[in-house]
Amino acid sequence: MRVLTAIAGAFLAALALTPAANAAPASTPDGDLQPYIIGGGFASSAPWAARLFVNGRENCSATIIAPTWILTAQHCVASQGTYTFRVGSIDQTAGTLVNATQITTHPSADLALVRINRSVSTTYSPLGTTTDVRVNQNVQLFGWGATCTDRPEIQCQSRYLKYANTTVTSVGCSDYRGGIAVCVRRGDGIAAGGDSGGPMFASGRQVGVASTSDRATRSAYTNITRYRPWIRSLAGV
Repeated sequence: MRVLTAIAGAFLAALALTPAANAAPASTPDGDLQPYIIGGGFASSAPWAARLFVNGRENCSATIIAPTWILTAQHCVASQGTYTFRVGSIDQTAGTLVNATQITTHPSADLALVRINRSVSTTYSPLGTTTDVRVNQNVQLFGWGATCTDRPEIQCQSRYLKYANTTVTSVGCSDYRGGIAVCVRRGDGIAAGGDSGGPMFASGRQVGVASTSDRATRSAYTNITRYRPWIRSLAGV
């Protein structure tokens, strides 16, 4: 399984949102490029989404969980650099830029909480509990990551936020750092480089953060329902 961060300066090999009710594009924004998320389709609204940029370059996905807090993957913020997020649009070239002022990583799971320099008023990502996700459940993955497998992932990042439907195979597998994860198998799509840090939704609530993927059939998302005390201690949610 590959880490999902894709594209920051030294290229970490991986996967990465913002407030908005923008309509999804009527046609494929990447021209004739297929498939897309890998697979899946385009999101029509994602007010909780944030796209992470490192030193000005697209890198990962994330979610806004409180006015000044963004949740993403630890491996997305592991390098040196300036971290900014574009929020407010499903189009990663639009929206508003906010800056990271503090980054706190979990000691053993692939999770990071980022405090930003201004308050964002939006519909925040609702965080789930252990009862919201179960084996054999259909869950949705969101991200701006790679849409291709035949060339470097940096060359086919999606301009517009996308989603894929997948099926849960385990709620106790491992993420990139050995933390507890939700593992899924491909439905109409799967996560790829640039989707890292992005959310998994089950029962209408966020239950995972993208950590690893084989870009073909399987992905592992850090199971945030098992780390809610840590999130609450910092972000208050």
